[in-house]
Amino acid sequence: MATLADVAAQAGCSQATASRALTKSGKVSEKMVRRVVKAAVELGYRAPFGASGTSSRRRAVVGVLIPSITNPVFATSVSVIQNRMLMAGHRVLIALSNYDPAQEADAIATLLVERPAGLILTLCNPGLDLAVSGEMPHVVLMNNRPSERFPAAVAADNHAAGFVMTRHLIEHHHRSILFVSGSFASSDRALQRYAGYRAMMEKAGLQPLEALEVGFGDYDGLDLGEALRIARPTAIIASNDLLALGVIGALRRDGLSVPDDISVAGFDGIAIGRMINPVLTTIEMPDVSIGAAAASLLLDMADNGAAPRHLEIPFSLRAGGTVRRL
Repeated sequence: MATLADVAAQAGCSQATASRALTKSGKVSEKMVRRVVKAAVELGYRAPFGASGTSSRRRAVVGVLIPSITNPVFATSVSVIQNRMLMAGHRVLIALSNYDPAQEADAIATLLVERPAGLILTLCNPGLDLAVSGEMPHVVLMNNRPSERFPAAVAADNHAAGFVMTRHLIEHHHRSILFVSGSFASSDRALQRYAGYRAMMEKAGLQPLEALEVGFGDYDGLDLGEALRIARPTAIIASNDLLALGVIGALRRDGLSVPDDISVAGFDGIAIGRMINPVLTTIEMPDVSIGAAAASLLLDMADNGAAPRHLEIPFSLRAGGTVRRL
C-alpha cells in the first residue's frame, strides 16, 4: 500500500507539504495541492485516520458521484443527500464522471483519498471493473441496479419504465417508434430503458428500430434529418427529458410540429417538462425518494452494520400533450 512518503516523492515535495495538501491544514499553493492529489490518486493512497486534520472530532466524509450536475434529476438527489448527511453530522463531497467511464474511476479514487465513511455512486456501468486501488468503504449505488461488487442499490426499474412508455405509445396507435438515447456505454439506465422498449415492441408484434445514440450534452444541436428519413417514425422516445426537449427543438427546426407531425416522450419527470406547451409526456422518476433512500441506506450500513440490500423505488407515467392518438 502506498505511503505518504511515496506520494511526496512522486509529487516532488516534502512529506510535511504532502500532508498539508491532503488535509488542507496549512499554506500550500493550489498548484502543489493538485500535484499531491494527483500523485495520491495514481498511487491509490488514502490517509490513515488520526492524521493531522483528520481527527475523530472531524465530521465523517461521504462521497457522492454523479454523471452530471446539469441534469435536474441528479441535482435534486444530491441536494436531498446533502441535507440528510448534514443532519447526521457528515460532510458531503461531490464528484462528476461527465458520463465518461474513463473519468469515473479517477473521480472515485479522488473521493477515496478523503477516506470517506461511505460512497453513493451513480455509475455508467456498475458491472465494469473500476480498477480503483485500495479497499472500498460502504457503497450504495443510486439509479443503478445492484452488481456482484456493489449489492446495495436504490433505483427505479428502468426496463419496466421503457416497457410502460412504449406500451403507452402503442395504445395511441403508434407503430413506428424511434428510440433516441445518449451513449449506452455511458448509461446503463438508458440501455435498460431501450431494452424495455424492445421488449414491448416485440410483445406487440412490432419491429423495434435500432436506437439513435447521441453524445451526452449534445442535445441543443441535434440533427434528426437522416434518422427521420430512414425510420419514418410517428413517435420518438428519448432516454431522458433533457434529450426529449432537444428532440422537440430539432423537429421544430426541421419544420415539424409536436405532436401533430411526430409525438415525443421522455423519462425522468423534470420540472421544465411541465412548463413547456404542450406538457411533455414522460416517466416520472422519484429523484427525491431515490436520494433520500440512498442516504438512509448508506447510514444504516455504516452506522448500524446493516446488510447491503436493493431498494426499488416506484415510477409513474405522466401523460402530457406531446403524444397524440393516431
